[in-house]
Amino acid sequence: MQSNWLKRAGILSLGTSLTAIASTTAIAQDDFVGFEEIVVTAQKREQSIQDVPISISTLSGEKVSQFSEGGADIKFLAARIPGVNAESSNGRVAPRFYIRGLGNSDFDLAASQPVSIVMDDVVMENVVLKSFPLFDIERVEVLRGPQGTLFGRNTPAGIIKFDTVKPSQETEGYVKASFGTLGTGVFEGAVGGALSDVLSARVSALWTRQDDWIDNGFTGEDSAMGGMDDMAGRIQLLYTPNENIRALFNLHGRTYDGTAALFRDHIFTPGTNDLNDNFDWNTVYYNDTHNNPQEYDSWGSSFNLAIDLNDTYTITSITAYETADGRSLGDIDGGNGPAASTTQDAIDDLEQVTEELRISGQATEKLYVQAGLYYFDSDFTIITSPFFIPSSSVRHTNETWALFGQAAYDVSEATTVTVGARYTEDDKTLHGVFAFGTVFDTDLSGEKFTWDVAVNHAVNDDLSVFAKVATGFRAPTIQGRDIAFFGVPTVAKEETVISYEAGFKATLLDGLMRWNGAAYYWDVDGLQVTAVGGAGNNISLLNAEKVIGYGVETDLEVILSDNLTLTGGFAWTPTKIKDDNLLIGVCTGCLTITDPIVTTAAGAAARVDGNPLPNASKYTLNVALDYAQPLDNGREVFFSTDWAFQGKTNFFLFEAAEAYTKNTFEGGFRAGLRWNDGQYEVALFGRNITNEANVKGIVAFNAGADVQSAFVGEPRVVGVSFSSQF
Repeated sequence: MQSNWLKRAGILSLGTSLTAIASTTAIAQDDFVGFEEIVVTAQKREQSIQDVPISISTLSGEKVSQFSEGGADIKFLAARIPGVNAESSNGRVAPRFYIRGLGNSDFDLAASQPVSIVMDDVVMENVVLKSFPLFDIERVEVLRGPQGTLFGRNTPAGIIKFDTVKPSQETEGYVKASFGTLGTGVFEGAVGGALSDVLSARVSALWTRQDDWIDNGFTGEDSAMGGMDDMAGRIQLLYTPNENIRALFNLHGRTYDGTAALFRDHIFTPGTNDLNDNFDWNTVYYNDTHNNPQEYDSWGSSFNLAIDLNDTYTITSITAYETADGRSLGDIDGGNGPAASTTQDAIDDLEQVTEELRISGQATEKLYVQAGLYYFDSDFTIITSPFFIPSSSVRHTNETWALFGQAAYDVSEATTVTVGARYTEDDKTLHGVFAFGTVFDTDLSGEKFTWDVAVNHAVNDDLSVFAKVATGFRAPTIQGRDIAFFGVPTVAKEETVISYEAGFKATLLDGLMRWNGAAYYWDVDGLQVTAVGGAGNNISLLNAEKVIGYGVETDLEVILSDNLTLTGGFAWTPTKIKDDNLLIGVCTGCLTITDPIVTTAAGAAARVDGNPLPNASKYTLNVALDYAQPLDNGREVFFSTDWAFQGKTNFFLFEAAEAYTKNTFEGGFRAGLRWNDGQYEVALFGRNITNEANVKGIVAFNAGADVQSAFVGEPRVVGVSFSSQF
């Protein structure tokens, strides 16, 4: 007999990524158990995933909540979706994302990224906005490869798209609370329903907290840092006066107070990347008393209006505003040596305004079209306060507009050809003021035409194949961080990418197995890279002449029995820099550099031709088992375990014996009881259950130490959770 919970809530598939039981539903009949179709909005309209010629992964809101039980933030996506990595040297704010090896390791708060984050159809461009907490999520979609037609510039690697649960006329909601070690607590809930026949509302909230649990061994202060309070909320109103008008208002906000990333000095023995006896989860040795504080506040709103003009076309307008302020201080050298380095970055009055206006519809029986315009405007100031001189400020502005269109034509009942194009203009300015009065002004402008062509063919009801060629670009970028350290702004010209991919999406074993896969190759001209370190501890933007990436990604989901489901995903994602002239400044006394070293006017530099990109894991692997055994009276027991693995991952453009990780992993589990046909649940959970101290990055600058400071992931958290749905 099928599990009561599986019948009620469904086996929710991860789509093509399958690290979760997600937005597809297992259905049980007298003689059949299988999967319903997955519906995605990767092309800004609802489609079966089988009909979309893109390598897509999805993750359910249920799994988002599960992975966050131990207080994890958005970075839990790392390796839990094939080909995806996420990390941050700024704690819970300013995360950095990588898809198919493409990303940007620049830690500056003004850094651009080739992975775009879209929340409820609104792009979150600044790295601080990308860190908004995840709660009351309906579905996560990961679109791999350039998305330069419908989503515009700065998407050469792909998009991670989050859709929250929307208001409806049905009164329903949930509450969930979890408590774990390190004083961890997560409280999440939502309630929604009809306010009238034409107006619905939904209110949702999240509070994540953790006690200070790390001692400062140098000052002797116990429980000095490591804690945080992260609170966020969302109010949505849906107005549907008739069947032709849908108006959705979204207001959301966040306040965060916690500890920034903790840098740890001398935790490697020179010449190796193995943690030595200096590493202690519970202790750091800082020669100051402010203990890496971090605080941010943000809020935003959007208005999504859709009007059906007739039975054919719909006009959609999405207007949004986002704002944020905050600061983060880090003891960068990670210790108490003679070259103490403590630096604070603050973002002041970030404002982002976006508008998208498009028309879409079924022009003919065989032709679907959409076209529109997009506008983006942002303005913010970054204040950098080094430990040895007064603060400097850098103001960044960015204005962008674009025209786009896409047409999908059914060549036959089984074959659809999709063609898209976009023209974008992008303007940026920098106004920087050095601590002692020097003023810097820089202007950049770029324009680009991008396109894609894709074909999807349904071989039969259970198998479709697709192929796609796509272009994309990242707009020219200004890096002004060195203004605070006696330097000048640096710029990088636009980067362009062309990507080829082909794949399949299949349902096998009479509906008991879903198997999807793709192979790809991408080629980037002028990839924007950030060089950090060297004799002058500079942070400079450069363009690599050419970088290539290639690989495969595959996902599998199998219903092994009425009660047991296996999901898994794998991606092999090698990358390679191809630039004979690209030299990166290095500190040869700080790290054991394994690249060829040349001497330049600025000091020692490494020749990085042939190296992989930073944080481009050579492979990712995830696997999960979910088991549920029904009992009597609407009860059932359940158990699940999930594991994520990452292959060799370099941290810099250059290679060093200390500056990489290899074959790292994390695992989690849940076990508990559901009753009243799944309405209530109590569970024991664990995250990073083997307490792996996985190194996430190293600070690449000369602080007078023989080996650089590094930062690691989150420690083990074990606890209990309770949830109720109504």
